[in-house]
Amino acid sequence: MKKMYLIITSMILMFSIKSNAQIVKAEIRATGLTCSMCSNAINKQLKSMEEVVAVETDLNTNTFTVTLKEGNDLSPKVFKEKVEKAGFFIGSLLLTAKPETITKSSYILVNDKKSNALEIQFQVVDKGYVTEKEFKKLSKSYKNVETYASNNEEDFHIKMIN
Repeated sequence: MKKMYLIITSMILMFSIKSNAQIVKAEIRATGLTCSMCSNAINKQLKSMEEVVAVETDLNTNTFTVTLKEGNDLSPKVFKEKVEKAGFFIGSLLLTAKPETITKSSYILVNDKKSNALEIQFQVVDKGYVTEKEFKKLSKSYKNVETYASNNEEDFHIKMIN
Protein backbone atom coordinates (compact mmCIF):
# COMPACT_ATOMS: atom_id res chain seq x y z
CA MET A 1 0.00 0.00 0.00
CA LYS A 2 2.85 2.40 0.84
CA LYS A 3 4.52 1.68 -2.51
CA MET A 4 1.31 2.48 -4.38
CA TYR A 5 0.94 5.72 -2.40
CA LEU A 6 4.55 6.70 -3.23
CA ILE A 7 4.05 5.95 -6.92
CA ILE A 8 0.86 8.00 -7.11
CA THR A 9 2.43 10.90 -5.19
CA SER A 10 5.49 10.83 -7.46
CA MET A 11 3.34 10.89 -10.59
CA ILE A 12 1.28 13.82 -9.28
CA LEU A 13 4.46 15.76 -8.51
CA MET A 14 5.96 15.03 -11.92
CA PHE A 15 2.86 16.21 -13.78
CA SER A 16 2.41 19.29 -11.61
CA ILE A 17 6.04 20.33 -12.18
CA LYS A 18 5.72 19.77 -15.91
CA SER A 19 2.60 21.92 -16.11
CA ASN A 20 4.33 24.74 -14.25
CA ALA A 21 7.55 24.51 -16.27
CA GLN A 22 6.98 26.78 -19.21
CA ILE A 23 8.19 29.62 -21.35
CA VAL A 24 5.80 32.57 -21.12
CA LYS A 25 7.35 34.89 -23.72
CA ALA A 26 10.18 34.82 -26.25
CA GLU A 27 11.95 37.87 -27.66
CA ILE A 28 13.75 36.88 -30.85
CA ARG A 29 16.09 39.27 -32.66
CA ALA A 30 16.58 37.88 -36.15
CA THR A 31 19.51 38.53 -38.47
CA GLY A 32 19.60 38.76 -42.25
CA LEU A 33 16.28 40.57 -42.73
CA THR A 34 16.23 43.17 -45.49
CA CYS A 35 12.55 43.96 -46.00
CA SER A 36 9.05 43.56 -44.58
CA MET A 37 8.56 40.37 -46.63
CA CYS A 38 11.43 38.84 -44.66
CA SER A 39 9.71 39.61 -41.38
CA ASN A 40 6.46 38.22 -42.75
CA ALA A 41 8.16 34.88 -43.40
CA ILE A 42 9.34 34.65 -39.78
CA ASN A 43 5.99 35.93 -38.50
CA LYS A 44 4.18 33.21 -40.45
CA GLN A 45 6.48 30.48 -39.08
CA LEU A 46 6.06 31.63 -35.48
CA LYS A 47 2.28 31.96 -35.77
CA SER A 48 2.05 28.41 -37.14
CA MET A 49 2.85 27.03 -33.68
CA GLU A 50 -0.29 26.09 -31.75
CA GLU A 51 1.28 27.35 -28.48
CA VAL A 52 1.53 30.92 -29.81
CA VAL A 53 -1.04 33.48 -28.65
CA ALA A 54 0.43 36.53 -30.41
CA VAL A 55 3.48 37.75 -32.29
CA GLU A 56 4.48 41.42 -32.20
CA THR A 57 7.08 42.63 -34.69
CA ASP A 58 9.44 45.60 -34.38
CA LEU A 59 10.85 46.21 -37.87
CA ASN A 60 13.37 48.77 -36.57
CA THR A 61 15.19 46.18 -34.45
CA ASN A 62 14.07 43.00 -36.28
CA THR A 63 12.64 41.76 -33.00
CA PHE A 64 9.72 39.37 -32.68
CA THR A 65 7.98 39.18 -29.30
CA VAL A 66 6.12 35.89 -29.04
CA THR A 67 3.49 35.44 -26.31
CA LEU A 68 2.77 31.79 -25.52
CA LYS A 69 -0.17 29.86 -24.12
CA GLU A 70 -0.04 28.81 -20.51
CA GLY A 71 1.05 25.23 -19.88
CA ASN A 72 3.28 24.84 -22.94
CA ASP A 73 6.40 22.69 -22.83
CA LEU A 74 8.45 24.36 -25.57
CA SER A 75 12.23 24.53 -25.67
CA PRO A 76 14.44 27.21 -27.24
CA LYS A 77 15.20 24.80 -30.09
CA VAL A 78 11.68 25.28 -31.52
CA PHE A 79 12.22 29.02 -32.00
CA LYS A 80 15.57 28.44 -33.71
CA GLU A 81 14.02 25.88 -36.06
CA LYS A 82 11.13 28.19 -36.99
CA VAL A 83 13.38 31.19 -37.71
CA GLU A 84 15.77 29.03 -39.76
CA LYS A 85 12.86 27.46 -41.66
CA ALA A 86 11.92 31.00 -42.73
CA GLY A 87 15.49 31.38 -44.07
CA PHE A 88 17.04 33.51 -41.32
CA PHE A 89 19.07 33.22 -38.12
CA ILE A 90 18.69 34.17 -34.47
CA GLY A 91 20.91 37.01 -33.28
CA SER A 92 19.51 36.97 -29.76
CA LEU A 93 16.93 34.92 -27.86
CA LEU A 94 15.58 36.22 -24.55
CA LEU A 95 13.04 34.08 -22.76
CA THR A 96 10.66 34.90 -19.95
CA ALA A 97 9.66 31.78 -18.04
CA LYS A 98 8.50 30.36 -14.77
CA PRO A 99 11.50 29.59 -12.50
CA GLU A 100 10.73 25.85 -12.56
CA THR A 101 11.57 25.82 -16.27
CA ILE A 102 15.30 26.16 -15.73
CA THR A 103 15.42 23.31 -13.22
CA LYS A 104 15.20 20.93 -16.18
CA SER A 105 18.50 19.20 -16.84
CA SER A 106 18.70 20.67 -20.36
CA TYR A 107 19.25 24.20 -18.97
CA ILE A 108 22.77 25.03 -17.79
CA LEU A 109 23.25 28.32 -15.94
CA VAL A 110 26.49 30.10 -16.92
CA ASN A 111 26.26 33.00 -14.47
CA ASP A 112 25.55 33.07 -10.75
CA LYS A 113 22.61 35.45 -10.85
CA LYS A 114 19.60 34.11 -8.91
CA SER A 115 16.04 35.35 -8.79
CA ASN A 116 13.04 34.66 -6.58
CA ALA A 117 10.57 36.33 -8.96
CA LEU A 118 7.44 34.62 -10.23
CA GLU A 119 8.84 34.92 -13.75
CA ILE A 120 12.48 35.03 -14.73
CA GLN A 121 14.21 36.32 -17.83
CA PHE A 122 17.25 34.69 -19.36
CA GLN A 123 19.21 34.67 -22.60
CA VAL A 124 20.20 31.52 -24.45
CA VAL A 125 23.91 31.96 -25.23
CA ASP A 126 24.63 28.87 -27.34
CA LYS A 127 25.81 28.84 -30.95
CA GLY A 128 22.83 29.53 -33.18
CA TYR A 129 21.11 31.61 -30.51
CA VAL A 130 23.57 34.53 -30.64
CA THR A 131 25.54 36.03 -33.52
CA GLU A 132 28.74 34.28 -34.61
CA LYS A 133 30.82 37.21 -33.31
CA GLU A 134 29.05 37.09 -29.94
CA PHE A 135 29.50 33.32 -29.72
CA LYS A 136 33.28 33.62 -30.20
CA LYS A 137 33.41 36.22 -27.43
CA LEU A 138 31.24 34.12 -25.11
CA SER A 139 33.33 30.99 -25.79
CA LYS A 140 36.28 32.75 -24.18
CA SER A 141 34.17 33.89 -21.23
CA TYR A 142 32.65 30.46 -20.64
CA LYS A 143 35.72 28.31 -21.32
CA ASN A 144 35.43 26.92 -17.76
CA VAL A 145 31.91 25.60 -18.47
CA GLU A 146 32.76 22.15 -19.83
CA THR A 147 29.55 21.65 -21.80
CA TYR A 148 29.58 25.06 -23.51
CA ALA A 149 32.10 24.20 -26.21
CA SER A 150 30.46 20.86 -27.01
CA ASN A 151 27.53 22.50 -28.88
CA ASN A 152 25.09 19.78 -27.82
CA GLU A 153 21.74 20.69 -29.43
CA GLU A 154 19.83 19.38 -26.39
CA ASP A 155 21.68 21.53 -23.81
CA PHE A 156 20.81 25.20 -23.45
CA HIS A 157 23.35 27.44 -21.75
CA ILE A 158 21.55 30.39 -20.25
CA LYS A 159 22.52 33.69 -18.70
CA MET A 160 20.07 35.09 -16.16
CA ILE A 161 18.95 38.65 -16.87
CA ASN A 162 16.73 39.26 -13.82
